Amino acid sequence: MATINDVCKLAGVSKATVSRVINHTGQVKPATAEAVYQAMQTLSYKPNSLARALASKRTHTLGLVVSAFEGAYFSSLLQQASATANQAGKQLMIMDGGHSQASELQAITSLVERQVDAVILYTRQMPMDQLKQLITTLSVPLVVMNQMVEGFEAQCVCFGQYEAASEAAELLIAQGHRHIACISGPPDSSNSRLRLQGFQDTLARHQLSPVAVEHGNYFTASGYQACQRLLASGCEFSALFAANDNMAMGAIRALHEAGFRVPEQISVLGFDNDPAGAYLIPSLTTIMLPIEAMAQAAVEQALRLVQGEPISPVRLFSGKLILRESVDQLQKPL
Repeated sequence: MATINDVCKLAGVSKATVSRVINHTGQVKPATAEAVYQAMQTLSYKPNSLARALASKRTHTLGLVVSAFEGAYFSSLLQQASATANQAGKQLMIMDGGHSQASELQAITSLVERQVDAVILYTRQMPMDQLKQLITTLSVPLVVMNQMVEGFEAQCVCFGQYEAASEAAELLIAQGHRHIACISGPPDSSNSRLRLQGFQDTLARHQLSPVAVEHGNYFTASGYQACQRLLASGCEFSALFAANDNMAMGAIRALHEAGFRVPEQISVLGFDNDPAGAYLIPSLTTIMLPIEAMAQAAVEQALRLVQGEPISPVRLFSGKLILRESVDQLQKPL
């Protein structure tokens, strides 16, 4: 079995240089690093992960806690986070944060007990005071996705929820809609509140207000049920803003069953750009969230913290309006 000394001899470098290449620490010329990698491949040399951990006091693993595993949104997040960690020579350990503050805390504790070098938390439930306490007391660095923590902005990777929801509302208004209903996310979610606030404030700037607001839990069935409640209430609307694509899809089904044509009678706009939305009939107009870029930024920020490097706040990520068939210019009010 080849040893690190064999790699040193074949590559013509010192043991310290091989160590820097393996552990991705310090400055190594690209040509030198390539020589080390070639020697490792030739000799079929695999570094002893336990020895590396003992020597560096690091496990070369990052922990990621997400609030759910289902759906294209979280699939994209997990794939990009894993790819970015792998490129840096790190392993990604993923935990299910469930849908509660308690389960997110339990997942974080479990990762710290497994001695990960840093934790990335995609949270929907953790309150601000708890996040501040975690950032200041955890034994490893914490990077927060999906929520801005006052005073720790450099350790947060966030999306402009308010601005994106405002853009969505502006589109509906520009298409002539004045009677607009909303299916919002859970009221206890800070991002749900931001999306709803952006939607409501934009309508207010045009001297409008939502016809009605129902709440869902971001799952398709909740959008279906919320839309049924809207229709049962007797309120009339020509457009519907749903706080994510899953709920928009459920709402379209409810409208279809009730005999309404989308978009001829009611336009529907979603959020997140789920790949399935492009294949609906009609295809779904939505706001795209750059979740891959956000996941990459979160992992890179965590890696800088692990290395003890200075970090700067990550810019707020912006959405992109994807125009498809489910939103049309208003022909006549209901």
